[in-house]
Amino acid sequence: HPRSPHIPTVHMNYRRLTREGAGWFGGGADLTPYYLDLEDARHFHQSHKDACDRHGDFADYAAFKKACDGYFHNHHRSEGRGIGGTFFDYLTDDDNDRDAVLAFVRDAGEALLKGYLPIARRHKDDPVSDEERKWQLLRRGRYVEFNLLHDRGTTFGIKTNGRVESILMSMPPLVSWSYRHEPAQGSREAELLDALKSPRDWLEHC
Repeated sequence: HPRSPHIPTVHMNYRRLTREGAGWFGGGADLTPYYLDLEDARHFHQSHKDACDRHGDFADYAAFKKACDGYFHNHHRSEGRGIGGTFFDYLTDDDNDRDAVLAFVRDAGEALLKGYLPIARRHKDDPVSDEERKWQLLRRGRYVEFNLLHDRGTTFGIKTNGRVESILMSMPPLVSWSYRHEPAQGSREAELLDALKSPRDWLEHC
């Protein structure tokens, strides 16, 4: 959660789970900007599509992007948490070669750095106004709402008496809420909300 509202929040989680001798990989990465930058959106998604394209049919970028858009969604507000990325689950050892899937997961992990660090470097010196900072804190509130209401990992951890501090460590350090806040029509804030209401093919759109 960068302090600058011009640098998006980013999330990544990859894992391999086992149960009764069976194993599978799952995870993904997604981008949550506070201001929409089409170049950033394209770069992030292209980096993850490139990683998928280097591997077998099981690494299906289009399917993973659709799953990401569907999962990281604040249903109670009818808007995405961010502009997506990739998300998958149950890439099993039974259906695919374990080493091949592991190679893909490693490549996808490296795609995060390729996809995110140039964005952070591009915007790290952008000037920030008080109003932009207030907007960032409001949008961070939506991030918290998703994690507490919809994220399966968070709700599972809390309901099974997991270590609370570890479960909530992905939360932003500062957030705010405002009753029925509506950005001005035609503003950059309204532009972001419009993008979050309808998932896009960022590689085509940009």
